[in-house]
Amino acid sequence: MNQEQLDKVKQGNGFIAALDQSGGSTPKALKAYGVDESQYSNENEMFDLVHEMRTRIVTSPSFTSDKVLGAILFEQTIDREVEGEYTGNYLANKGVVPFLKVDKGLADEKNGVQLMKPMPDLEDLLARANDRNIFGTKMRSNILSANEAGIKSIVDQQFEVGKQIIAAGLVPIIEPEVNIHAEDKKEIEEILNREIIQQLDTLAEDELVMLKLTIPTVADQYKALVDHPNVIRVVALSGGYSRDEANELLKENHGVIASFSRALSSDLRADQSDEEFDAKLAEAIDSIYDASVNKK
Repeated sequence: MNQEQLDKVKQGNGFIAALDQSGGSTPKALKAYGVDESQYSNENEMFDLVHEMRTRIVTSPSFTSDKVLGAILFEQTIDREVEGEYTGNYLANKGVVPFLKVDKGLADEKNGVQLMKPMPDLEDLLARANDRNIFGTKMRSNILSANEAGIKSIVDQQFEVGKQIIAAGLVPIIEPEVNIHAEDKKEIEEILNREIIQQLDTLAEDELVMLKLTIPTVADQYKALVDHPNVIRVVALSGGYSRDEANELLKENHGVIASFSRALSSDLRADQSDEEFDAKLAEAIDSIYDASVNKK
């Protein structure tokens, strides 16, 4: 583990940019960027276009390490280059800590949750991550209702895989997302908080994780997680909220920083001039940074 990167993620001011749209979410991300499906004819062309979008973001003068602590990348992105360097190396040299999305998507709903699909090639992917200067990983599950057995299965799976990632020398971002439209969202978060604490308490002193959580209904619901000695950082996903909504809610949660995707890139368009693009990105970065650092 890179100690300088660990210190930056743990102590630095700023947020984590989520640039990890995968095969299923890439068409939607490109469409929001102003690139519709008529502009590419196969998956390779689609991924070329989304890499161009990501490259434009991370090379922007607005994308600086004094406000962006890290960036989460898609698997293909770590094997692609930005300005002649592998993406992870480019970010690391810029002072932005690189993370990698490792999950393969969601299984069908059962017990009010969606577990992660099997990851049979995880060991190989973690080895590639280490070769590509990646600091940590991210993996997402989905919680739809306050089913205790379902939530326990989500957390158990996340930590089981998380320990495999720790053993490979990387830091896992554990992401059990709570659907923001769930009628029993508050109850879900109470159960989730308990289950995560139980798992954290089983970790050895040197087994460190990060947590990526939906912004809770009750402010500071996750304060015990923020303060837990095995947690490097708690970050929040925007989860379908607009950037303004997500920022305002985030400000109420002390010690929690942003890890936004759509809320970061929602105003960016392919046909913008570089000056327009940089200005819109700077506006988003400044507002998300402010919500991460300045609390109510």
